[in-house]
Amino acid sequence: MKKYIFLTIVCIAFLLPETGEAQINENKLGAWYMYFFNTTFKESQWGVQGDIQYRNWNVAGDLEQLLLRGGLTYKPKNADIKLTLGYGNITTGRYGSDKSTTSESRFYQEALFPVKFGNRFYTNHRFRYEQRFVENQDFRTRYRYNLFLNIPLNKAVMDDKTLYLAMYNEIFINGQRAIGNGNNVEVFDRNRLYLGMGYILKKGLKIQLGVMNQSTNTWQKNQLQFSLHQKI
Repeated sequence: MKKYIFLTIVCIAFLLPETGEAQINENKLGAWYMYFFNTTFKESQWGVQGDIQYRNWNVAGDLEQLLLRGGLTYKPKNADIKLTLGYGNITTGRYGSDKSTTSESRFYQEALFPVKFGNRFYTNHRFRYEQRFVENQDFRTRYRYNLFLNIPLNKAVMDDKTLYLAMYNEIFINGQRAIGNGNNVEVFDRNRLYLGMGYILKKGLKIQLGVMNQSTNTWQKNQLQFSLHQKI
């Protein structure tokens, strides 16, 4: 077991940035604190899911984003897929001493489906389409694809008291380049690469700790991620 933890720490260390100058200090480690939940309405195909995320440019105090998101879910009877229609409210802060913020209302639709390879490789594929109403910008859309991979370490299945390796990579593509007031964005919005460790405390409750490397066309930065995942 110790060797799995050691290898994970080594891999996370390689994600830490090299020294360099940027408007956003790429050397300063940020931190995201997250809570995810989901539930179903008794035995029906319908349910709800949501998350609360407090994101910082540093470990604490320099707000990057406060994200509140929730959605209505539906699982067809004859297909291993979950469909979601949701809404998010996002407050985005500026880097550094500037405490001004920008608000955003965001509607989204997503499809999530799992695929298992062999006995230990649990993947999830998530496709998300967003409609974004950002303060002082024109209407925007964005496409996202996330590939999740969980590998149990001390057991062959993702069960109670399981320690697991957690990884994901998500790419973001902008639907429009012109965002108003003569400003433009690139087609490529950003990429997020994550590596961490998770532990299933009991059925429906797990925790994760890892490092996520986020890169855009202008900056690259790492954030610690602490997350609690609950199925109610």
